[in-house]
Amino acid sequence: MSYRTPSQAPNRRNQSRPALDGDAFAPPTKENQISSVFSKSFFLVRLGVIVFWTLGSSIFQYILIQLPGTGKVKFPRVFWSVVSRIFGLRIRVIGKPAGKMLSPQNVKEGQRPVIYVSNHTSWLDILSIGSVLEAVFISKGEVGTWPMIGMVARLGRTIFVSRNRRSTGRELHSMTDRLWSGDNIILFPEGTTSDGAQVLPFMSSFFAIAKPSKREQDNTPKPPPVLIQPVSLVYDELEGLPVGRNQRKLFAWYGDMGFAPHLWALGQWRSMRATLILHPPLNPDDFLSRKELSQATFDAVSQGSIDLRRGLPQQDLTLKAE
Repeated sequence: MSYRTPSQAPNRRNQSRPALDGDAFAPPTKENQISSVFSKSFFLVRLGVIVFWTLGSSIFQYILIQLPGTGKVKFPRVFWSVVSRIFGLRIRVIGKPAGKMLSPQNVKEGQRPVIYVSNHTSWLDILSIGSVLEAVFISKGEVGTWPMIGMVARLGRTIFVSRNRRSTGRELHSMTDRLWSGDNIILFPEGTTSDGAQVLPFMSSFFAIAKPSKREQDNTPKPPPVLIQPVSLVYDELEGLPVGRNQRKLFAWYGDMGFAPHLWALGQWRSMRATLILHPPLNPDDFLSRKELSQATFDAVSQGSIDLRRGLPQQDLTLKAE
């Protein structure tokens, strides 16, 4: 979950209603408003419940990691689902995951692990996607050093990567090992978080594990054949009402935004919804180059995000996702 500095920082102002931007959404009726005191107290209670759930779950997941079986793969999805419910985040899924639980023997016999490729708007994406997919995240290395969040990421068996070219071979080796063990992987190839208004161009280097170059094949173990499943993610409801262009800034965590202030503001809203489109999987063998594969994946993710932001009926989106 890396981020870049925007050319202009958002213009903020103090409001009694939690907000991140001067144009941020406020429900139009008094019945939908929460007083400042109540909203802050509500968030603190939520946060306390999440902390206790996280501490207990961490102990349980640590035990599962030491044991054989698929428990350590399945439990993170349960963990994120509960966190999402506590946080008031509902998740709508259109389409079906292409991946399933695989053993190393399954992979050796030719069954393909899946690399899920999604757009990236916020730390909230981890809750949204983690609640739906049984897969491990790829994250920037510094996340592993963050208090509590780093611990949760490690117990979720996250694969940490750096921007250092000298570490590329080692990181590809780690991802290759996970794929051969039967794990599915989640990638955010924008390389940063966006403002939620558009999907940023994908970096083709993120697809090296799916379509390695000759040099990479010479220096690292050969990864198993995989499938790429594009995933479009948009936050489309807040307090039960549709989210417009300006309101998306509430969800976006990008540029120089601090994590704590963003969590504090977003957590004071009672309910929100994320919608995921799981597009048909792509076979990397059908593309001549890594760039072609990256572009085809980008096109699917970007168009799905546009459709969600436009509020197309679910039946239309389902047709595109199948």
